Amino acid sequence: MAKEIAGLIKLQIKGGAANPSPPVGPALGSKGVNIMQFCKQFNARTQDQAGKVLPVIITVFADKSFDFIIKQPPVAIQLLEVAKVKKGSPEPHVNKVGAVTWDQVKQIAEGKLVDLNCFTIESAMKMVAGTARSMGIAVKGTSPFKN
Repeated sequence: MAKEIAGLIKLQIKGGAANPSPPVGPALGSKGVNIMQFCKQFNARTQDQAGKVLPVIITVFADKSFDFIIKQPPVAIQLLEVAKVKKGSPEPHVNKVGAVTWDQVKQIAEGKLVDLNCFTIESAMKMVAGTARSMGIAVKGTSPFKN
């Protein structure tokens, strides 16, 4: 028989760096979850991605046990890493702060496809390119799409 779900918690934590301080501690403590047990499990599963911001969805059950799913880093953070810039443009339509190629966009889209709400790599690439545009990062080269 399935366990009864008491709640969901969505957090963004740096890989290998979960600790009981905010935002992790208060979010888990309010649901009655063992904070140190979560931190140890999360850090063990994300040692290979140390320093990267990782979204995590924690399912809390009625008996105070939990399960969690680690997702891919956000597209915006991946774009900043690829473009080698610190932050996006305050006026993205006027000032461009960096550039990425369509090959880099495709690489990001392939990695993030499982977390996006689309089914084809082309639509995932369009979503990544749209995020780049809204951050003030230009996408160089000719578009691989007909329209």
